[in-house]
Amino acid sequence: MGGLRSSASPAPPLPGVTVSQPRTAALAGSLAVVAALALSACGAAPDNASTTANGKNAATATSAADFGGLDALVKAAKKEGTLHAIALPRDWANYGALIDGFQKKYGIKVQVENPDGSSQDEINAVTSRKGQNRAPDVLDLGSSFALSAAQQGLLAPYKVASYADIPAGQKDPQARWYNDYGGYISIGCDAKRVKTCPTTFADLLKPQYKGQVALNGNPTKSGSAFGGVYAAALASGGSFDDIQPGLDFFAKLKKNGNYTPVESTPATVEKGETPISIDWDYLNAGYADEFKSKGVDWKVAIPSDGQYAQYYSQAVNKDAPHPAAARLWQEYLYSAEGQNLWLAGYARPALTAAMEKAGTLDKAAAAKLPKVSGAPSFPSEAQQSKAKTVIAQGWAKAVSG
Repeated sequence: MGGLRSSASPAPPLPGVTVSQPRTAALAGSLAVVAALALSACGAAPDNASTTANGKNAATATSAADFGGLDALVKAAKKEGTLHAIALPRDWANYGALIDGFQKKYGIKVQVENPDGSSQDEINAVTSRKGQNRAPDVLDLGSSFALSAAQQGLLAPYKVASYADIPAGQKDPQARWYNDYGGYISIGCDAKRVKTCPTTFADLLKPQYKGQVALNGNPTKSGSAFGGVYAAALASGGSFDDIQPGLDFFAKLKKNGNYTPVESTPATVEKGETPISIDWDYLNAGYADEFKSKGVDWKVAIPSDGQYAQYYSQAVNKDAPHPAAARLWQEYLYSAEGQNLWLAGYARPALTAAMEKAGTLDKAAAAKLPKVSGAPSFPSEAQQSKAKTVIAQGWAKAVSG
């Protein structure tokens, strides 16, 4: 999972930000050439006739109203009975609760393939399975990957009921994608294995962290890993125009032996293979809760020298085999129920400002978010594109040898 936001336009502040200036987030993952997944195909896409209501087809519906209303969409989605998803780990931003909530509410089975996959894996699955009933119905993408998918013509325009409440800088004007939840790059640390936990990028270069510093994925494919490199760039004299210092930082980490190529996951954290993990704050905060009962004292710090935030984006596959269920899933994610479930997983919902105004935001959950001060800025689309190219060309060299 991972990617970049489309615009430098500001958005309402995330919970936990102690300033009043608007903010949004963006992160980039490289669109470097990566090997397409060897995904087998089974059968052709189903007949979409079952999703029509009053002569309208869910596959072309641009809103619930366009399909005949939410009740009609629910009926058609229940008839389809299944939602195909990919790269949705249950312990990522509370996805387990979202999946369970959707299944319980609508009786629609959510099938998740390759839960630990990346944003690029998602796009590969869409393109390699086009026209097949095993294609993903919906996508959770870093915003740069959402931009790429939209440019490739892979996404269906669809406006959820709360579309107007999503800040302008966080959605595609054509409604092919829109941001949903976000967080900050943070440093997670196993305090029982690491004597003094690092709290800044500068700390990570210290010799006592030899072989202990990991990323969640490869930045040429993973938005969370790319975010780590961008944050490192900001901490090392770089800027949104210049991500090279981030590559140089990891080259130093590799050279002094601190960087480990093991990609951090809950399993590697629990086993002690990645005692220091650069990852989103909502994931690291979730680990802290998850591992308490397992004897792992997981500390979380948002580095003051490299604050970087991002939202992830939701989208519907233009050729979704279950088009009604795909659209109903979006409606659920952008409902107050869905947005508060992100919040319960330490992620910061895109609809925070609207929900605060409406009185529907879970204030107790919002109060538990890692606190951040200051008003971060965000890269433009041109800056993101440049950064993707630099990462694509330089990452392997930075950490090789």
